[in-house]
Amino acid sequence: MPVKVFYTSVSCSTEIKKKQQQILDVLSAKKVEFEAIDISQDSNTKDEMREMANDPTALPPQICNGNEHCGNYEAFLGGN
Repeated sequence: MPVKVFYTSVSCSTEIKKKQQQILDVLSAKKVEFEAIDISQDSNTKDEMREMANDPTALPPQICNGNEHCGNYEAFLGGN
């Protein structure tokens, strides 16, 4: 299963937008196969992201390897 990156295309936070874009850029540069999933298109997708993160208030970006939650932006930076 490819890496899943949960993001939102609708956000007024420039910080969230920058974090999301950096993750997508790094994965693309390293030629990592990933699926970008926009949580703003469906509330069920946001619920799925939060369930996988085991955090009812989790915000994007969140990263999963298949169905295993790997972390958020800060966790990504630590493992990059």
